Amino acid sequence: MPELLNSSASAPRERTLRSAGVAGLGYALPERLVSSAEIERHLGVEAGWIERRTGIAGRRHIGADETLTGLATTAGAAALADAGVTADQLDMILVATMAADELLPNAAPLVAHALGITAAAMDVGAACTGFLAALAVAAPAIETGRAEHVLVIGAETLSRHTDHDDKRTAPLFGDGAGAAVISAGAGAVGPVILRSDGGQAELITASRERGVIEMQGHETFIAAVARLSEATADAVAAAGATLADVDLFVYHQANRRILTAIAERLELDRDRLVDAIGEMGNTSAASVPLTLCQAAQEGRLHPGARVLVSAAGSGFTYGAALLEWGSA
Repeated sequence: MPELLNSSASAPRERTLRSAGVAGLGYALPERLVSSAEIERHLGVEAGWIERRTGIAGRRHIGADETLTGLATTAGAAALADAGVTADQLDMILVATMAADELLPNAAPLVAHALGITAAAMDVGAACTGFLAALAVAAPAIETGRAEHVLVIGAETLSRHTDHDDKRTAPLFGDGAGAAVISAGAGAVGPVILRSDGGQAELITASRERGVIEMQGHETFIAAVARLSEATADAVAAAGATLADVDLFVYHQANRRILTAIAERLELDRDRLVDAIGEMGNTSAASVPLTLCQAAQEGRLHPGARVLVSAAGSGFTYGAALLEWGSA
């Protein structure tokens, strides 16, 4: 009988994990800004009704000559420029979306082609939690040395999947794309907490027959506040930190009342929450990276800052992660 390999030869090699963080950000928005007043007139409701209920004063809607792929490509190119990374240095492109221009092909390979590269490219489907889900794929690839740079994009054109006569959903959704380059040594991504509750899948749906989003508003509000609060606490704890250690909270921008309720439940100072919903609306998977872009423009993402990102959406999916911002 042949001898077994000796223990030193058979022992697995230890790998030292690298840090992976956000090296650059970028965004793209459609040209057309649709005011809440315009939607109020269409729905036949009183002036100010939408902003009082949601905090949304305006949102962008894509035009007939614009595409999700185009928005995603523009946002991705801006993030690459911000990071000082060229497209041919990318190992992977992830596009989080539920509104690709066609059923096939997916958006990501089209974005890769538009950027002039043949890197691995795939779409990630987790509704409003999609950017976080993509981050959970990108960070380990870099930490283990399988990739150096990954472009993560959240892009949505939900105005094309909205019933504009439905008071429950017509005021909510906007279009846009936000992107982040995730690179080795550019800050750190803490454990990404991702969960789902399929028992609440009926809260937000879109059937193939109708092709538009339907939502149970009150029940979704309750679930979102509970799950985002849960994920926040768990992600911070998993990173070995406390809520007091977090400099900035970046939540999915679904409704300003949700942000207020989370702040009250977790006893957070509102000045530590980024509120970007006023002129953006609910942009689903694009929401978190777009809000990060606003925070960057406001000078709130300084080196060493701890930034909590969290989202919840259809499925019912939800999650959070604590990011440590890298050097300028």
